[in-house]
Amino acid sequence: MSHQLSIMVHTPAHSGIGEALTYTHNEVLAAGTLVRVPLGKRETLGITWSSNDAAPQTDLKLRAITGVLGHVAPLSAPWMHLVEFAARYYQRSVGEVALAALPNQLRALTSAQWERKLKRPTPTANHTASTVNLPQLTPEQSEVLTQIQTQRGPFLLFGNTGSGKTEVYLRAAQAVLEQDKQAQILVMVPEINLTPQLEARFKARFAPLWGDACLVTMHSGLTPAQRMNHWLAAHTGRARIVLGTRMAVFASMPHLKLIVVDEEHDPSYKQQEGARYSARDLAIYRGHLEHVQVILGSATPSLESWHHSRAATQEEGAGRYVRLLMPSRIGDGALPAVRRVDMNHQPRHTIFSEPLLQAMRERVQRGEQVLVLLNRRGYAPVLHCKDCGWKSECPHCSAYRVFHKIDRSLRCHHCGFAQAVPRACPSCGNLDISPLGRGTEQLEEHLAELLGDFKRPEGQAVRIARIDADSTRLKGELDRQLADMHAGEVDILVGTQMIAKGHDFRRVSLVAALDPDGALFSSDFRAPERLFSLLMQAAGRAGRDANLSQTSPCEMWVQTFHPQHALFEALKQHDFARFAEQQLQERREANLPPFSFQALVRADAKTQSAAQDFLNAARELADALAVQLQVDVYPAVPMTIQRVANVERAQMLVECLSRKALQQFLSQWQAQLHTMRAQHKQVIRWAIDVDPLAI
Repeated sequence: MSHQLSIMVHTPAHSGIGEALTYTHNEVLAAGTLVRVPLGKRETLGITWSSNDAAPQTDLKLRAITGVLGHVAPLSAPWMHLVEFAARYYQRSVGEVALAALPNQLRALTSAQWERKLKRPTPTANHTASTVNLPQLTPEQSEVLTQIQTQRGPFLLFGNTGSGKTEVYLRAAQAVLEQDKQAQILVMVPEINLTPQLEARFKARFAPLWGDACLVTMHSGLTPAQRMNHWLAAHTGRARIVLGTRMAVFASMPHLKLIVVDEEHDPSYKQQEGARYSARDLAIYRGHLEHVQVILGSATPSLESWHHSRAATQEEGAGRYVRLLMPSRIGDGALPAVRRVDMNHQPRHTIFSEPLLQAMRERVQRGEQVLVLLNRRGYAPVLHCKDCGWKSECPHCSAYRVFHKIDRSLRCHHCGFAQAVPRACPSCGNLDISPLGRGTEQLEEHLAELLGDFKRPEGQAVRIARIDADSTRLKGELDRQLADMHAGEVDILVGTQMIAKGHDFRRVSLVAALDPDGALFSSDFRAPERLFSLLMQAAGRAGRDANLSQTSPCEMWVQTFHPQHALFEALKQHDFARFAEQQLQERREANLPPFSFQALVRADAKTQSAAQDFLNAARELADALAVQLQVDVYPAVPMTIQRVANVERAQMLVECLSRKALQQFLSQWQAQLHTMRAQHKQVIRWAIDVDPLAI
């Protein structure tokens, strides 16, 4: 007997293909079963989305399922529910989200290859559990763990840098794993470079108890085979701990009991291509869906999470999260004193003020380490000619190519176009073309010049290193450079935000932040939040060793032209709560998130006018619906970088005081957008970004 089944395949939202496709099979398959199905002229992976026969379709010639990937349990109902929610909320197709969450190799295997792979013996190790020496908990850690054990959450663990949040994660995970012999834990980090050190901490704690195979990682740095094997280990329950980046929120974990989201404020949790989901927000939803605890941890929480963890007031009720506080550092370590250098009083074009240089010399002389933060890579953001005004514009983007002195190249950081630096100005022939502005390469070179005559206590030259996206491109280079830093082989480390997050540098006693003013007056209302978070996180790299901070008080120096700005006043006091309340008050008055809800509709086209015409036509089409649901749809405008790789980009903001009304508007509007596509042939693609982080 032939049965009709609903199968999800990878169909992008803009493809116009419906959600589930109907196929036939000689038996009814359980929902979540992985199958191979024909799609057009190729064969692809699909997921059975209904365990019952689909609605009979007698007027169509249906194709049959070509194979079933057997010997592995179907994907769980909660996993499928999570995928459906993510697709609906972020305005994508269910098949696109579901199949993208599976390993690439799994999607490429035929049924026969899958059978052969599963027949290979899984390595097993005879493991004998051993004891682990646990560090003494602080009173704050003990109190927080008690609250986690006695309340449901979700929890926002607001702990200062160096307060021991990781130990709380470890203890909470251990309690769950010991209580339930099948339990699984999901631990998420924002970026790959934070994964190895956290993995080492978790392995050191749990490998002696349950063996090395108890933990697997999930991130984009894995090979296809590694990702496949790690996914299988999680799906079958062999791996009890999954540690990964944002993609791990979709990991198939049938016995999930706890979710930890470390550095929950980090923008990296928001996917920026395809389905633009927030892994942090989906982690909260998954916890609610599967009735498991969720711990969000940060020294600088996102303002949304801070607001959701508020105490009740006369004006509004309590938030949905439980706020847990750990304000003190381990071992009575002191937070760094923040010193502001008013650059208005420094000689023009000064890069390092003399007081800062002297402080750096003193730290190096004592055998301590210094971090220098500038969130701009390359040697200089622009190369320009003073005679005719030529600048190193990218021919394919509305942006400048960055000057990289190391390989004498001009590189566009948006499309990747690179050329050798011209010998003379391409416009007027002037031989004197010079860099404008500065990046980390220039800081590294300039420091070597300024400290060239300065010697370390042993008489050696000062050792300066740089960590950014350029210096760590080669595989293993980041790990090597971080190892040199931890081993004390580096005196001064120059870098971008990569050096400001999560690293436990024990000998750093001074952090210097250069040129942070750009975000103070940005048109993006989230820019001050990102800057404050970056500076607080960077400051937290100093003084993490209590013994060092007691003998040599740690400091953070900020060179700014606006030393009296409220942001720097709050930073000086390490007062995140003060900064957050001031920002939230401004947002409340302006009806900005989290007091309203937003979406961006973006369009890419061959010309800017075509992109804007499409969006404005869509706006007119939805005018009546927007009025009915009280949704504000603003006119289309060019994006900040309006041309990338010869594609023009425009965007349109949609805003509403009700999340439910916004979702209702977007779901109805998207169908209208599909119908418009045929009349706007110059439009290459369009996409909806719900809860955007950058406008």
